[in-house]
Amino acid sequence: MSTPLTIVVGVTGGIAAYKAVGVIRSLVLAGHTVHVVATEAALRFVGRPTLEAISRNPVQTDLYEGVAEVRHVAIGRSADLIVIAPATANTIAKLAAGIADDLLGNTVLASTAPLVIAPAMHTEMWRNPATVANVATLRRRGARIVGPGNGQLTGADSGPGRMEEPDVIVREALAAVHGRHDLAGRHVLVSAGGTREPLDPVRFLGNRSSGRQGVAIAEAALARGADVTLVAAHLEVPPPARARLIEAGTALELRGAMTDAAASADLVVMAAAVADYRPADVRDAKIKKTDAHDPLNLVLVENPDILAELSAGEHTGTVIVGFAAETEQDRDELLRLGREKLARKGCDYLVVNRVGWTTGFASDDNAVVIVDSAGDIVMEAAGDKLSVAHRILDIVAES
Repeated sequence: MSTPLTIVVGVTGGIAAYKAVGVIRSLVLAGHTVHVVATEAALRFVGRPTLEAISRNPVQTDLYEGVAEVRHVAIGRSADLIVIAPATANTIAKLAAGIADDLLGNTVLASTAPLVIAPAMHTEMWRNPATVANVATLRRRGARIVGPGNGQLTGADSGPGRMEEPDVIVREALAAVHGRHDLAGRHVLVSAGGTREPLDPVRFLGNRSSGRQGVAIAEAALARGADVTLVAAHLEVPPPARARLIEAGTALELRGAMTDAAASADLVVMAAAVADYRPADVRDAKIKKTDAHDPLNLVLVENPDILAELSAGEHTGTVIVGFAAETEQDRDELLRLGREKLARKGCDYLVVNRVGWTTGFASDDNAVVIVDSAGDIVMEAAGDKLSVAHRILDIVAES
């Protein structure tokens, strides 16, 4: 076992507070010393005796207890790790603003330990621009955001906002302290973004991919010790500074870059949205409207299937992961389409995700199902795209 840690688990006032018991229990059973700092609201969902029995330590709630010991500072200073699970929208807002009007806020401000936050709230609250901005602020400061997941919420509601499961939170929390270098020494090749096929010097055929998920995979791989090459097609987000960047505009350019780089890769992740077709004729001058307002007829030719080509080539020891973005709403049908694509592509894993006008593309969250070469589901993951990226790498790092 790794060196025992002193861990503060912050519990805030949401219905998901009952799941904090599982987080605390797992950390204690792993040999760590756990101190629970609960808000007054949290104790309306989970009783103090339960938290004290599971943590084996008194629960701390009152900012004004132990003043002589300067407890509001001492708890944070003694911590090797702080985990807040669940973290409500209100708590996230206060942490982002540096507000310390309770013991938990003081503990976080007084600590230099890694901070891991597991959000839990209704979907509308998670997607609210204020929450999005607050989470981004905390992430920029170094906080690790775990989840939230996508699933059943309070009552009949369902969607992103469900607190991630305790085992996932514990794994991510301990990785924040010890690091996770399961990809050290491995070359990871990732494609990201969306290709554009020019019609003329002004216009192109493209798609709505921002590159966020591919960039998140590159960031996660770097954090896990990999040497990363990122083939980027028109990213709307900055690429990781430590990745080797290769820019590619069209499907043919991306094909060339991926084929060359794959020769030395241990893991290939085709997250880019590649255009299936390109114009047969690219005009040298801007296409003009006609006075007769006649329809414009375009002839399109099929682009090469890059993922299928990489999978069919010699890649002994190289794991190849593809993505399948589908608009199908029915889960069973979505999986059927994914498995059909897997059979055509021949890759080792396929990440199936639903996209639409407001989901998947150009959003901060994602929900995916990962199937292996036999078509079996090996993992489902939902949450912000960096969390999803780590869940994908959890699977392929073991291959």
